[in-house]
Amino acid sequence: MPAGRSARVGRERRGRVTDREFTAVERRIDAWAHGVLDRAPASRARAFLIEFVVFTLKQAWACIFGAVLLVIIVTARLVYPDEAFIARNDALTIAAIVVQIVMVAARLETLRELRVIVMFHIVGTIMELFKTDVGSWVYDADGILRIAGVPLFSGFMYAAVGSYMVRVFRLFDLRFDRYPRRWLTGILAAAIYLNFFTHHYWWDARWVLLALVVLLWARCVMHARIFRVRLRIPVVLAFAGVALFIWIAENIATWAGAWAYPDQVDVWQPVSATKLVSWFLLMIISVVLVAWVYKPRPPDAVNRP
Repeated sequence: MPAGRSARVGRERRGRVTDREFTAVERRIDAWAHGVLDRAPASRARAFLIEFVVFTLKQAWACIFGAVLLVIIVTARLVYPDEAFIARNDALTIAAIVVQIVMVAARLETLRELRVIVMFHIVGTIMELFKTDVGSWVYDADGILRIAGVPLFSGFMYAAVGSYMVRVFRLFDLRFDRYPRRWLTGILAAAIYLNFFTHHYWWDARWVLLALVVLLWARCVMHARIFRVRLRIPVVLAFAGVALFIWIAENIATWAGAWAYPDQVDVWQPVSATKLVSWFLLMIISVVLVAWVYKPRPPDAVNRP
């Protein structure tokens, strides 16, 4: 191999996530994909197309748990009989548990990721218990697999967000320029979580918290490896993009009857755009939890522009 190509390949390999951070299935896919893509003829248009396709496939793979769960919810709305022996909510809970077991057993998910998902499940369920009690949203009353008025499948929807966050962190080998101190992000995330409860009884601080998020992460830039290049994105913009996609998924889930906001009980209508702020703030809790498992790393010197 020529010295110049050898040096370039070495730089690319040092910038990638190490093999041990992939699942067994992902290692096989990665080896096959690089074998195909490395032989692709070089041209600017083809290079752009390869990067776009790889980006799309990685995003799809990162959100596989949430996507499967959303398909199950929609399918249950369309074909699951109302008079079935097992209530729809219980069937959703059982299906979510089966999907989670399959992902771990088939090594589509690492045990490290499972820890984060369990944390999201607990954090989300606690919030669900409170929010349903104060009437922020409601679930159908059927089924026995529930805590108070909250069916157990609801925690898996938060787990789906956690699954996406931790998988995208790994699959794109995310690195960060000027990431805030983690203790500061932890304090802000705790304040955001607390505000989800206290704003029902006291002043709603969400706009102040939103401003603090922008201020704290304003200088932070995320570096995401696609295939041969790294994409540089302001972190705040990335937060907003993910929040938007979660809001779209929420519209699909409420249409499918997974839960309903007060203005959707009689007739379904799109989820209020103001929920985008709530999802944006929830993203911060997600990011902070993931950052305690995957410590944010700066870009390698060889990858800096």
